Amino acid sequence: MMLSLVFFASVREQLGVGQVDLEWDANLSTVAHLLAALVKEEGDAWERVLMRPNLLVAINQEMASLEASIKDGDEIAFFPPVTGG
Repeated sequence: MMLSLVFFASVREQLGVGQVDLEWDANLSTVAHLLAALVKEEGDAWERVLMRPNLLVAINQEMASLEASIKDGDEIAFFPPVTGG
């Protein structure tokens, strides 16, 4: 029973990690709950990166909001906003 967390681009660089497998916890029912738990566990550096208002999230490769439900076995990806020129 796991969640697979994947971090891309500058999010990965700032956190210093590309992927984390996290044991599933039924209390982590939404992306927002997951982020709060990660910040509590990992501290200020993670809070600065993961609590940015423009952070993008995908669940199982589909864009999602912070209020989106998550479940055991999901892959949750975090990445910065896409910019173009």
